[in-house]
Amino acid sequence: MNERRVYMDHIAGTPVAPGAMEAMLPYLGDNFGNPASIHHHGELPQDALFRSREAVARLIGAETEEVIFTSCGTESNNLAIKGVAFDSIGVKSHIVVSAIEHYSVLYSAKSLERFGFEVTQVPVDAMGRVDPDAVRRVLRLETALVSIMHANNEVGTLQDLSEIARITRERGIVLHTDAVASVGRVPVSVDELGVDLLSLAANQFGGPKGTAALYCRKGTNLWPLFHGGGQEDGRRTGTENVAGIVGMGKAAELTMEALPRRMDACRRLEDLLRRGISDHIDGIQFNGDPERHIPGLINVSFRYVEGEALLLHMDLRGVSVAGASACMSITAKASHVLEAMGVLGSGALGTLLFTLGEENTEDDVRYALDNLVQVVDMLRAMSPLYTRS
Repeated sequence: MNERRVYMDHIAGTPVAPGAMEAMLPYLGDNFGNPASIHHHGELPQDALFRSREAVARLIGAETEEVIFTSCGTESNNLAIKGVAFDSIGVKSHIVVSAIEHYSVLYSAKSLERFGFEVTQVPVDAMGRVDPDAVRRVLRLETALVSIMHANNEVGTLQDLSEIARITRERGIVLHTDAVASVGRVPVSVDELGVDLLSLAANQFGGPKGTAALYCRKGTNLWPLFHGGGQEDGRRTGTENVAGIVGMGKAAELTMEALPRRMDACRRLEDLLRRGISDHIDGIQFNGDPERHIPGLINVSFRYVEGEALLLHMDLRGVSVAGASACMSITAKASHVLEAMGVLGSGALGTLLFTLGEENTEDDVRYALDNLVQVVDMLRAMSPLYTRS
């Protein structure tokens, strides 16, 4: 195992910001009280929840009471999809999603078929873009919900949500977006996007794992998945993870200040890595929209190389990258996102996903690139199909 470690898998989770960690500590110690308690020990946790909710709301341009805290992006997506659907039972029975959604959206929608819902998947083009007119064409009188992710977590493509929102608003249809991959990496405003529901997760912008949120626009009805104590105005009941929420709130504050610098740094490092891969490795294919995508994200496929071998050998050399969605186990299964984009073609094609962070350096990029060139050359030398062009 290589002693040097370079982390380039920020889509799987970012390091917890020191300021966020420091803010959390009191709520793991003396300020341990339950925020639902009306005595002294509940006062500070309750106040901390309110201030953290304000901070998260400011990050996405929402009102404080429109933020619902959850445990993760997957729960936020489940609450959005199933919450709208269950509230619509007996009135509407159709859901629209894109073919490249995160599995927490696709499987949530699929699960509703047993309750009588029909699910329509909208295709994407070779860049991973959803055509708003394709959404318009599949809408029906009985459509309850459209869910189109803001940025894809594998190829980084950003969608034209404002145009899709204009279409759904005209029809009185609820629009949800999974913005877990985009919040903290690009500016996000719920009003500019025009969405009714938006999912985000703390571990994507320097907060702790196990804490997330769902934005729910005023007037949008949700059937709660949990029932009990009535926390979060009854929309997500259960004792709150106060320390995690405080960390998320502090990370949101830090992100608002750091975002322009973060975006510039990630773009600069991305350009350096893209150029290096293009200049030193043949038989490659960059995936996703080259213009409208998350800064610092590179999804690249290599001909005549097996993806799992690429991933493991990079790890052995000290470079942590992803080979597929971070929420999947490492298997030989092809990415459903690349399949939907129609870019897999034929023959051996291994894909790596680099997501850079502001703590990465140019030296990190050069180190990763040098090792990538060596690994690809080594694996291709073992392939009977590869001949250097």
